[in-house]
Amino acid sequence: MEFGWWEKDDEGKKWQINVRFHGGNVVFSRKHGHHTSWEDIEGTDDQWDRLLSEAERRLPRRLMSTKEFNDLKSKRPQ
Repeated sequence: MEFGWWEKDDEGKKWQINVRFHGGNVVFSRKHGHHTSWEDIEGTDDQWDRLLSEAERRLPRRLMSTKEFNDLKSKRPQ
């Protein structure tokens, strides 16, 4: 399952964020512009909040099961 959004850093640079959730693994990636490669990053607290918010919106539409959502929540670092 994939999630994605855009965000700006402190310098005003726009980044495309992509999060892959498959087989119990959560991988955050980002890139800047069309001709750059994806780089894996550690998800910040704000990015985790955004990810869980995006996932929660998928529950009523049955695009994600409650079990998958709870599994994703359990992967968040403390």
